[in-house]
Formats: sequence, structure tokens, C-alpha cells
Amino acid sequence: MILRNRVLTVLFVLLGSVSAFTQTKKNLSSFEGYLFAYFEGSGDPLKQEQLRLGISKDAIHWSALNNNQPILASSDISQTGGIRDPHLLRGEDGNTFYLTATDMFVGKNGWGSNPGIVLLRSTNLVDWTHQSIDLAKAYPQTFGKVQWVWAPQTIYDPQVKKYLIYFTVRFKDDSKLDFYSAYANPDFTGFEAEPKLMFRAKYGAIDGDIVYKDGTYHLFFKGNTKDENGKEIKNGIQQATSKSLSGPWVEDFKYLDAYSDQKIVVEGSSVFKRNDSDEYILMYDLYTNLRYEFQRSTDLYQFTDKPESFTKNFNPRHGSVIGITREEARRLQAKWGGVPNDLLQPVEASDRYTFTSKGNPIITHAYTADPAALVKGDTLWLFAGHDFAGGQSGYKMKDWLVYSTTDLQTWTQYPVPLQITNFPWAKSGDAYAGQVIERNGKYYWYISTNWSGIGVAVADRPEGPYKDALGKPLLTNKDCFASSHSWACIDPTVYIDAKDQAWLFWGNRECYYARLKKNMIEIEGEIKRVQFPGFEFTEAPWIHTHKGKYYLSYATGFPEKIAYAVADAIEGPYEYKGILNEIAGNSNTNHQAIVQHKGQWYFIYHNGGIQTDGSSFSRSICIDKLQYNKNGTLKRVVMTSEGVTNTSSSSK
Repeated sequence: MILRNRVLTVLFVLLGSVSAFTQTKKNLSSFEGYLFAYFEGSGDPLKQEQLRLGISKDAIHWSALNNNQPILASSDISQTGGIRDPHLLRGEDGNTFYLTATDMFVGKNGWGSNPGIVLLRSTNLVDWTHQSIDLAKAYPQTFGKVQWVWAPQTIYDPQVKKYLIYFTVRFKDDSKLDFYSAYANPDFTGFEAEPKLMFRAKYGAIDGDIVYKDGTYHLFFKGNTKDENGKEIKNGIQQATSKSLSGPWVEDFKYLDAYSDQKIVVEGSSVFKRNDSDEYILMYDLYTNLRYEFQRSTDLYQFTDKPESFTKNFNPRHGSVIGITREEARRLQAKWGGVPNDLLQPVEASDRYTFTSKGNPIITHAYTADPAALVKGDTLWLFAGHDFAGGQSGYKMKDWLVYSTTDLQTWTQYPVPLQITNFPWAKSGDAYAGQVIERNGKYYWYISTNWSGIGVAVADRPEGPYKDALGKPLLTNKDCFASSHSWACIDPTVYIDAKDQAWLFWGNRECYYARLKKNMIEIEGEIKRVQFPGFEFTEAPWIHTHKGKYYLSYATGFPEKIAYAVADAIEGPYEYKGILNEIAGNSNTNHQAIVQHKGQWYFIYHNGGIQTDGSSFSRSICIDKLQYNKNGTLKRVVMTSEGVTNTSSSSK
């Protein structure tokens, strides 16, 4: 056997919270997402035929990993310099992954012929060994005249406890398209023996995909129907069934896809089972117009009539899907990025997700906004609003998120600490800006809900979980006596002064403030307004002190800049000092937190900087340094892409 064997070394460093899997077989209940192996159908033809990966929480909405760039270079793993039709299989041990692909570079060499297939193996989805098989050279007597070796796939055969690799073959002197198969050797570097004919469809077939269910093997493929003259009159997705992988296979000649009667061509079918569901997805490639659609089934015989479309930020060609765990998703994120927050976000109370910031925005797997920060010892706690998704056309915010760090580089993400549904009185359903403060061993989170009012939640730990402390709003629009619009009562910020008095500031268009009682859940005394010359207030107040002075920063204008004023007392009078921060990139709003951590002051804000779906409604938190002039005024914040890369310096 003539094989080309090169081991591809892919460097990968596990983050502290990402642990290796135990060598036990995974079951469907442990899978929380999906991984899609594909090659790209758009862009430069010389760059399309390379292995790429996409990921999804629900198997419908997909995101490309690695910005839709190849995860492995085809020139490193194939003889031709291209790969097509990747098929991904999780092994029986639950921890080994087998990937097969067509060794073919159509963009460079055309459709004339291809030598064989590529085999890849991994134990973690990020480090892969590989080998290519040239059928003509390895088995010249049988395959010396082979023209095409297409769409290899792998399935485990429990009868012999081996992995069967099957693929379509066409010979140069025979127009038939048949399926051949052979068992892989134990290390998945070749075949145990020469491939044999597995199944010959009546009219020929390509793109086979075998799924086992209830004692029956279902072989899906692109088939066709010919007239008495041998002319193709119809094509589409069909299936044959068998009780054994060794056959016999029985064709039913029915077409399963919704397009077979419309003369719209499809190919590259692949079937996968949804996690925690009896439903199967039959997906296929409408390759002439960059569409990838699917139909559903629960028995693999009857499929829904109407095709559905995936939502995706890539244009896949013939690929395959497996279920993955949350920990596997975190591995993929650490290596290539692109994993959505709902596959990284801790769910169990003891779970944590640790990641490293690579600049601004500091969090790129979730859309975060309206930052508030609390420093406790060496730890900075970051409390964030959560824009639900990228590319939103309006504010959709249903929960709040919490993170911590000791160096502003390595961050820990915690389970969702608070949701808008924790406040039954908040009929708006909007989880708007808030702030957390510690008092008497408790942590109080003051939150806003658009037009439903300001609430307060309490917890024993900064990471929560939090619960509604009142069962009703602390403040409503009725308390905003100088305002008439519905969203006047938002953006609470809280500060405890040197006399141990807690104060709450809030508002939109008008800035209000009041004392809090010692219990932190009741207003004490009169509600007042902040007013001074030059005060053009939009929203987002924040109070901090420095060398005995009170600094009130706030959003001004629209699109918003951040301005600030200074006073000797928290109630003022304040003196306007100017603009602190210009309009943040790609966002109409801004919202700041200002804290000192390990001797350095920081300005925490949001922009719309995540590419490509960041916007005014899909925002991202950033951090840059805050610096003082000798006279106590603030230097204008310089917003950077690099962010905070050195936390050792200090600014007194």
C-alpha cells in the first residue's frame, strides 16, 4: 500500500477551566450543541476546497469558526491541495473523532479525476493526524483505471467492532457510479484490505450517508431515474435499506427531497439526529445557488414536505454534523473562536468558563453592554447587560451576565445570575442597565426595566444567584416628577459615601437622585434632580471619587458621548468639565463604569465593535485606561483596539 503519512501538529493550550474528557462514551443527553464540517461554496475558487467548521446551539442557527477560514490547510493534508465532502464521526469511545474527505481540487484541476480520499483522526477536535490514500497506486489491479473516488464516510460496524469507510467510485472505462467500502485499520491510517463493491444503485448514485435506526441501516444518496434510452429524467435524494452493513441493500426508488419534482438539483445529503429529540434532520446542498436546506423526520421514511433554511454566516458545500458537548465547544472557542455564548455560558451552579481577552472588545463570544464594575480586593467584578444576538434591529435584553478577573486579561464567566423573569412585576420584559454594590455582607443589584421601573435584587456573593429583594419596583416613572416619557426611570447607579450614606442616581433626559436607607431597598427622604450650568444629560450616570472630589460622569447628546462634572460633595454643586469620551465606534449609545484596580484607574464602556454583526443593538464591552491631569481634571479617554495590555502601571 502506498500511503502518504504526515502528522499535522496543531498547537493547542487548554484554558484553565477547560478540562480533558474522561474516556467514556458520550450519550446524546450530554450534547448541547452541533458541529458542522464543510467546505466553502463562495469566494476565491482556489480557497474554497478546504476544511472548515461551523457551530450551532440548536442545529438551525449556525456560526462559522475561525472567521470561516480553514482550520487545516488542504495543501498539508491532501495530495491534490484540495478537499471536498468532509464527513465527521464521533467514535464509539465518545472521545475519538474520525473525519474523511474527498482528495480533489476542482478549482485548480477541474473535474477530470481525483486519486482518492483523506483520513483524519483526533481525540479533541483541535489536533488532527492525517493520511491520504491513492486507490490507483495502492490497489493497481482493481483500481488502476479509477477516475473518481468521491464523498467518503465512516460508520461503526458493531458486528465486527470496526469502522467501515464507504465512498462512490467511477472507473474511466465505465460510467457506473457505485459504492465501495473497506474496514479501516485500527489507527485509521488506511484500509485493512482492498475495498469491495458495497452497493450498486439501479441508475448509479453518489454522496452516500448511512444512518442506523431501530435495527435498520438507511443509506441515503443522490440517485436518479433514466428512461428506456438511458437518459436521466429525474434526480434527487433517495434511500436504500438493509439489516446489515454487508447488505443486501434494497432500493425504494422514492425521492425524499422537496425539489425532485421541480428540476432543482440537490446533492450532498447528510442526516443527523437532534440532541434530546426523536427528530432527524435531512440536509442537502442546493449547490447552484448557495442554499443549504433541510427537511425533518422521526422515522427516516417520511419527511416533512416543506424545506427549511438554516441561518448561517457562511456558504457551506457538502458537509456533515455531529453533536458536541459544552466542554468541546469551549475547546473549539479557545482554538479558533466563533462559538456563540449560549454554548460557552456556564449553566450548572459550580461551572465556570475561563477565557483570555485579546484586546477590545474584551468579550467577543457574547454581546455585552451597559457595564458596571465592583472591585473587591484584587478582583474586579464586571456586571453586564446582555444584547441577545448579533445584528439586532432593536434592544432585546433578557438577562444580565457577570464576569471576574484579577489581571484584566484572564476572565471567568459565571452562570447567568439574574434574569428579567426574576422580576414578575417587570411587564416590559427588558433587562436594562444596572449596578451592583456590597453592603453588610450582601450584594445589591439595582436594575432598570425600560418603562416598568427600577428594581433591586440581592445575593450573598457577587456572582449570585440574585433574587428580587422587594417583589415590586423600588422606583417608577411616578418618581421621575420632571419627566413625561415612558423610559425616564432607567440606568441606576449607586454609591456609598465616606459617611456611610448610600445614594442612588438614575434617569433619562433628567438626572434624579435620592438617599437609600440602611437596608438598601428603600428610598429615604426627598427625590431630587441634578442641575448645573452646561448639564446636558441623556442617561448613564456614574459616581466615583478621587482625592476628595466627586466625579459625575454621564452620557450626553445622541449619538452619545460621555461627559463629566466635579463637585466637593455628592449633592453638588457640580461644575461641568467637558467631554471625557467621544462617540464609541458603531454604537449610538455609551455607558461607562469608572473604577480603580490595583492602583490604576480604568474606563469601562461599550461599543458596537464585534465584526461583523456588532451594532447599536449588539454591543460589546471594552476597557481602556483613565488618567488624571495634575489639577484633578480627567484626560480624554483614548479608545483602543489593543485595550488594556499592561496592568502593572498605576495612576494615582
